Amino acid sequence: MPTSAWPVVVARTENLKLTFTCPASLKADLERYAALHSHTYGEEVDALTLIPHMLEAFMARDRVFKRNNKPALSAAPQTTDPR
Repeated sequence: MPTSAWPVVVARTENLKLTFTCPASLKADLERYAALHSHTYGEEVDALTLIPHMLEAFMARDRVFKRNNKPALSAAPQTTDPR
């Protein structure tokens, strides 16, 4: 069984429902992707379950997003080693 780059189930502290419009071709592709994922990993999963994980993986690999989404540096003074 192939190993996944991301887990199928990820614990969440809070879930929010989002609704979006997409072309019929994208919906069909997502359904085919879910079917392939289910067949490959031997566990039934639908596109609605996979979409959040796909988006998280996409954003985690987006260098521009990561570069511009860094937390602000602490205002606390930096200490240096006096040695």
